[in-house]
Amino acid sequence: MATINDVVLIHLEDSPVAFARVEDINPDHKKDWYQIKLLMLQIPLQTVTWILKDEYINGEEFTMGGQRMRLEKVECPEEDPIMEALDDPGSVDVTELEEEERALEEDVEEEEGDNVISFADLQKKKNGPQS
Repeated sequence: MATINDVVLIHLEDSPVAFARVEDINPDHKKDWYQIKLLMLQIPLQTVTWILKDEYINGEEFTMGGQRMRLEKVECPEEDPIMEALDDPGSVDVTELEEEERALEEDVEEEEGDNVISFADLQKKKNGPQS
């Protein structure tokens, strides 16, 4: 369930349209309905308050003005292992990564063989000898 301070992605007719942060959730005077205050993460910043059932806050589809809507809680994606290594240099042997990168570059060079054409050489041939 999305709770206070969570970021949600708002879908309109199955298309993501905006991000918002849940600022507050309070019971509405209607039983089993809640007033959810959202900070729309756009320029200019604005807040909206929607009255939704618990299941709608949890991601079930609902309609608003005759259009299908859905809230999806945004989870932070897992970090790329290489980026993690850069953030924490002690976690990975950097020389090992560099050796792997060199080996890959050598493999590419071997595969390319004589097919590599120097742009600088082409320019020299095109323009002729320069004095």
